[in-house]
This record gives sequence, structure tokens and C-alpha cells, in this order.
Amino acid sequence: MPIGLLTSIGSDFQISDGTAGWMMTLPGIVAAIAAPLVTVAAGRLDRRLALCALMALLALADLLAAVAPAYWVMLVARILVGLTIGGFWSIGASLAVRLVGEKSAGRATAVIFSAVPLGSVLGVPAGTLIGHLAGWRSAFAAVGILTVVALVALVALLPPLPPEEPLRPRVFGELLRRTGVRVALLVTFLIVLAHFGTYTYVTPFLQHVTHVDPGLVSVLLLAYGAAGIVGNFVAGWTISRSLRATLTTSAAMIAAATLLLPLVGDWDAGAIGLLVVWGIGYGAVPVCSQTWFSRSAPHAQEAATTLFTSSFQATLSLGALLGGVVVDASSTSAVMLCGGATATLMALTTWAAGRPARR
Repeated sequence: MPIGLLTSIGSDFQISDGTAGWMMTLPGIVAAIAAPLVTVAAGRLDRRLALCALMALLALADLLAAVAPAYWVMLVARILVGLTIGGFWSIGASLAVRLVGEKSAGRATAVIFSAVPLGSVLGVPAGTLIGHLAGWRSAFAAVGILTVVALVALVALLPPLPPEEPLRPRVFGELLRRTGVRVALLVTFLIVLAHFGTYTYVTPFLQHVTHVDPGLVSVLLLAYGAAGIVGNFVAGWTISRSLRATLTTSAAMIAAATLLLPLVGDWDAGAIGLLVVWGIGYGAVPVCSQTWFSRSAPHAQEAATTLFTSSFQATLSLGALLGGVVVDASSTSAVMLCGGATATLMALTTWAAGRPARR
């Protein structure tokens, strides 16, 4: 939500775009810490009850953000969002096989992870549009109401899900000794750093470099998000053929888009085309990264999902933080170039790691 509203929120609180980027950094840090802690603390708690509690916390966070009188209150709300993200993804993303059975687990997992690009398709542009028409506080209030609806649906429709085996902290140490898991951590770090170091500041770029009218930013982000859904489902098909090639291609697309944006991003058609390429590339990243973790630890799926969530969110926050430093010190064009260089490094790393990836 803050990505599309970054400039307007920053203006309201009289802070820079880089400082406003802390709305992405803080929840990422908290989610990275919360992912293993919440999963371990949940212990023998029914997963249905845990997911409902986390969804209630998210509703509280969104409504608090909508009425925040000062920026520090907004950051408190974002910390609560981080708690929700870390716990919800770690627990929820590994439940597909229990909800639909082994035969349909692969498709169910793809559907669950389609929520990532779908959030970009609906969340970012819809929030941007609502913020443009009625103010950014209305956008957060709308998400808070939607979250309450989702909570009611969870209570009404989700079956009891008692834990199968409580997660022990020592399992994470065992996973980190596996070569495939360490490679998954490295490639996830590089690609998520590249993406969120740049995408967090895509709205200021479109407004200051492309000179897009604020009312049209949501349309461009909608195009990006729609491309992300395409990338997600294409990756779901190509992963079975080659995980390494799929992830390398997605990194190359992100690198090309971010490196070329400062060169042709002042042209409307150029910016739209590169955003579509970027969206397709990033749409494949979450499902590829999660699959790499799962294949590297088939005996500990919930632990692998927790490690994936934690590493993803930690790098997300670091990317948003470093991107904000570059933006405040230089420009949004400079941060695009830095992100493109990082994505290029990731593509080379993934290609070189072909043999561990195949194992």
C-alpha cells in the first residue's frame, strides 16, 4: 500500500521520499524476525486460530494507519503489519497440501503465491487511485475494512488445522547447513534487494522523471501488476522444466527494465513497456524462490517456508532502506541503476549455481 502513496504520505507528514520509505523497511525487518518466532511460538496452536488472530492484527494495523496523527504512529502501524506478514506467510503458505490434498498441492501453492502479483494488480493501483480521489487515509481505511471481511471468511470457511509437528529452533540450523538452502538464501537476497530497492521508489520516479500525472500512476502500476500475474503463472509452468533457467530469466528481465528506465523512462511508452517487462520478471520471483527452498529441504516444508519468508522480508527492508539512502543522496534514476546492477549480479549467480539448483 505505501508504494503507490509514498509521495502523498511523505508530503502530509513533511518528510522526504527516502524517510517515507521506512514504511516498507520497518515491516520487512519485523517480518523477518517474526517469521521464525511466531511459527515456533504457535507450537501446538491450531493453525486456523493462528491465522485468524494474525488477520485481526492486520485489520487493527490498517485502521491505525488510517487515523495516524504523526509519522511515528504510522510506523507503529507498519510494525504490526510486519508481525502479520511474518507469521501469516510462514504458517499459511505451507498449508496447501492439508487443504486440498497431495494431488492438487502444486496448483494450490501456485494459487496461494499468485496473491503476491495480485496484490500489485489490485492493491497498489487501487490504493493509489483511492488516495488520489479521497486521500491516502481513505485507502488504508478501505484495506482495514477489507481485512475484516477476510477475517470473517477465515472464521466461516477454514477447517480446523491442528499442527502436525511443532517446529523446533534447531531445525533452522540444520537447514542452513544444506548447500541448496544457502544458495537459495543468496539468490533470494540479491533479487529481492534489487527489486525492492527500486520498486519502492517507482512512484516518485514516474512523477519526477516520466512526469506522469498522479492520477495515471495507478494505471501504470496496474499494467505492472497484470504483467506480474502473467509472470507468476508462466513460472509455475516453466519451473518444472528448469528452475534455474526460469529464475535467471526473471532476474535478467528485472535488470534490463531497471537499467533502461533512466535512459528511456522519460518517454511514456518506454516507461510502460519496461514496467510490463519488470512485472513479468518479478512475478516469477516469489514462486521460484519458495520452490528452491522447498526442493532444498523436502523433509521440513514449514521450516523451509519460514526461512524463505524471513529472508525475503529481511532483504525487502534492506532494499527499501538502501534505496531510500540512494534516492535522498542522488536521485530515483540512480537507484534504478543500482538495482539493475544487483539484478545482473543475481542472474550471473543463479546461472553459475546451476548444478546445486538442479539437485
